[in-house]
Amino acid sequence: MNAHLDSAYWLGLVISVVLPVLVGLVTTRVTSAGFKSVLLLALSTANGFLVELAGPHDAGYSVGTAAVLALVSFGTGVLAHFGLWKPTGVSGKAQDTLVTARPRVSSES
Repeated sequence: MNAHLDSAYWLGLVISVVLPVLVGLVTTRVTSAGFKSVLLLALSTANGFLVELAGPHDAGYSVGTAAVLALVSFGTGVLAHFGLWKPTGVSGKAQDTLVTARPRVSSES
């Protein structure tokens, strides 16, 4: 048995592993975990549907396959976050890089 995956699927898998770092780059430490997970889900869904669109196949575009690819992308992103990026400290460093929380200005004077 010889399995062959097109390069679009491999690229989608690599993007799935990097998506949690991208979420960390555009959010702060005080951003709720729920918002971060919804953002990761949205990016994973876009990744899944774009991979299905870019993948060469004879049967044409399949929404069912795109949905499965989106779920695999989300699962891979969650596992990469908790298994690789968070323990190594990359998630925290990513959150400290681009976006910073603005200090609250008190109206009491």
